[in-house]
Amino acid sequence: MNKFHEIKIVSTDETYLYLQIDGAAYRLRWIDASPVLANATMAERSAIEISPSGYGLHWRLVDEDLAINPLLEMMERIEPAPSILRDKVGREMSRG
Repeated sequence: MNKFHEIKIVSTDETYLYLQIDGAAYRLRWIDASPVLANATMAERSAIEISPSGYGLHWRLVDEDLAINPLLEMMERIEPAPSILRDKVGREMSRG
């Protein structure tokens, strides 16, 4: 099966979801992602699953699904990646 995107979840905080998509670093404000995620707790936001096809993300605790392609239009590409993101991406990439 061909993947739509190679996705790595890098980090979450109160304001942003940080992802690596197809090798590039991005961040997305929760308020821009969806009303459900904007109002979710940090624990609910952190329970993210990546679809095996790389098509989207699923938050099981709040039953929210978002496709990557529309999110890419809203995300801010981080160039160059801030050191915290670079460090987290590096650790994630070395694991798997």
